[in-house]
Amino acid sequence: MAFADSFKALSDPDRRKILELLKRGQMSAGEIASHFDSTGATISYHLKVLKKADLIFERREKNYIYYQLNVSVLEDLMLWIASLREETTHVKEK
Repeated sequence: MAFADSFKALSDPDRRKILELLKRGQMSAGEIASHFDSTGATISYHLKVLKKADLIFERREKNYIYYQLNVSVLEDLMLWIASLREETTHVKEK
């Protein structure tokens, strides 16, 4: 996994909002777009960046594409960040 892609994806507030929405469960692109004032093309770009970073999955069903969180990548990120905190804590204790 490329952390650089993940952090780039997480750097944008709209992409973070998309992840927050998907926390509730899978959604179609239209459902996601209804929460923004952005164009469909902008939402599509954000979804593409999130997919490239492996933060979301897409699933096609008939004429719809549904998106959902990729929890394993998010867990990997959290573990890595937590390990930094642990290392910093150990350094302070010495």
